[in-house]
Amino acid sequence: MIDINGGEFLIIVVLAVLLIGPERLPVYAAQLASLVKRGKGFLQDAKSRVDTELGPEFKDVDWSKLDPRQYDPRRIVREALMDDDEPTPARSSAAGATAAAATAGAAGAAPGQRAAVPAPFDDEAT
Repeated sequence: MIDINGGEFLIIVVLAVLLIGPERLPVYAAQLASLVKRGKGFLQDAKSRVDTELGPEFKDVDWSKLDPRQYDPRRIVREALMDDDEPTPARSSAAGATAAAATAGAAGAAPGQRAAVPAPFDDEAT
């Protein structure tokens, strides 16, 4: 909402006292207080009106579970991938073929040559 720390609030108060003046400041403070009270009353009235119109079946709904800000696509994908208990045949045969090629390449490599290992893949690169 509004991020005002203590120092910033103090500067605003000092500026208000200097710009508005000590004779008009109590009037504006009273008007601000009445505005805040009316806003609070309006919000309570709106909440009670929504509760009465929705009925008793919506009183026990946990609205925080329906907040879209709680969904992290990376977490959802990670959990979906971790749920896979048994590897798929295509995935296991590809992984086995890569491992077999790496060991065969390392065993058959000449003394001054590097083994034929696939280059590392960075999935987060653009």
